[in-house]
Amino acid sequence: MKPIVIAALALVLSAGTGWAEESPAVAQPASAAVQPAPALAPSGPAPAAKSVEDLVRERVTKKIPGKVNAIRKLPFGMYEVVIDSEIVYVDESANYLITGHLFDTRTQEDLTAQRSEEVLRVDFGTLPLDLAFKVVRGDGSRPVAIFEDPNCPYCKKLERDIRTLNNTTIYIFLYPILSDDSVAKSTQVWCSKDPSAAWAKLMLDGAQLDKAADGCKTPIQDVLQLGHRLSVTGTPTLVFADGRRAPGMVPLDRIEQMMNSAARPQAMPN
Repeated sequence: MKPIVIAALALVLSAGTGWAEESPAVAQPASAAVQPAPALAPSGPAPAAKSVEDLVRERVTKKIPGKVNAIRKLPFGMYEVVIDSEIVYVDESANYLITGHLFDTRTQEDLTAQRSEEVLRVDFGTLPLDLAFKVVRGDGSRPVAIFEDPNCPYCKKLERDIRTLNNTTIYIFLYPILSDDSVAKSTQVWCSKDPSAAWAKLMLDGAQLDKAADGCKTPIQDVLQLGHRLSVTGTPTLVFADGRRAPGMVPLDRIEQMMNSAARPQAMPN
């Protein structure tokens, strides 16, 4: 309907101009001729044209749930999009989406894994370490943070493996995401006289801990919020001093390697 109305309005306006020309006009001196109105200067700078990346971002936002954190064009024409903490690939129209790992067949490199490491990197210096308890071994010079659930079997295996780690400070963030029982056990650990010792008894010895005292306060909810903010989706998840993370069951030699290669971003926290 709108185009018809606009066309009709234009026709009426042009016809009106014709009628005015055919009507007798009062003679006026040349100097009194009606001058065209001066063009109005724009009130502000013209809006900048949107980039292709901006347009792709808008299309992805409309079609795919989640927060678009980054977008960039790839050499072969598609676009890499980071949605929350997940990397996907779309065409310019965002009509097609690919998930999975992208490999460079020339170098055999896993480009998705490399990019994921960048996306998930954590600023270790900003971690709220007061929400964790720590275990110090040797000179404590190699810090690592671990998100763990007391009912996670892989966490128990990890705890057995890292008993031999030396010259390290391990910050344990209790992250009970598996069950209500996980929350109860995490509360028992925090409410014990020595959380580090209680954690070792629970994870290494399978000991039963005393019931937490009524009204005992813990940072568990704050840790759950922290893990959600950092997109920690499983346990164990290790975060090294250079911000790299390693989810899942990581071999001890790999942990040693990552700890040794991690640069210390700041002086060791207290």
